[in-house]
Amino acid sequence: QVQLVESGGGLVQPGESLRLSCVASGSFFSVYDMGWYRQAPGKQRELVARITSGGRTNYADSVKGRFTVSRDNAKRTVYLQMNSLKSEDTAVYYCSKERGGTVVSWGQGTQVTVSS
Repeated sequence: QVQLVESGGGLVQPGESLRLSCVASGSFFSVYDMGWYRQAPGKQRELVARITSGGRTNYADSVKGRFTVSRDNAKRTVYLQMNSLKSEDTAVYYCSKERGGTVVSWGQGTQVTVSS
């Protein structure tokens, strides 16, 4: 059973930074695309950033220039560096493991709250 465990969420003020981490269990981490999604209260889950097995990245327009996704295959870990956080970034952030455009596993989520 593939498991994804996120960490790094918390309460920060606008303009501050956080780094989320997601550690994957199981084998062949490097062949999977990895994503970060978020879901705010009353809203649908949305893609924030994705990094492919080959290292290509893409981002939601709302976070371009502020967020950076990266991966360390040796540690089976994907990161989301979030800078210049805004109140509208408040959400539960989920890590995903993807293959062929399909999510094969979700993490349990980590809460990010941006508030003064």
